[in-house]
Amino acid sequence: MDQERGDQPVVEPIPHDTPGSECEHALQHLYEYLDSEMTPEDEQRMRAHVAHCSPCLAELSVEDLVKQLVRRSCAERAPETLRLRIHEQLRIEAR
Repeated sequence: MDQERGDQPVVEPIPHDTPGSECEHALQHLYEYLDSEMTPEDEQRMRAHVAHCSPCLAELSVEDLVKQLVRRSCAERAPETLRLRIHEQLRIEAR
């Protein structure tokens, strides 16, 4: 299955004869890929798949853009007075 080409092993895309399609598998594991939570072999398989599958590459791009927008939108911190009021309220509720 794996063949050496220079320093990098060549990993074949997930075959179509596995349960579900190659695309279905790629889409199910899209967030693992975006969050860098895959094994190196699975990450290479995902890269190999999206390199030849335009619909999955498009979905990957959209999801990556959404993650970037959420990350950017969540960068603001609440005002210190609000943070202190919430913290105090949580302490009262915990009693």
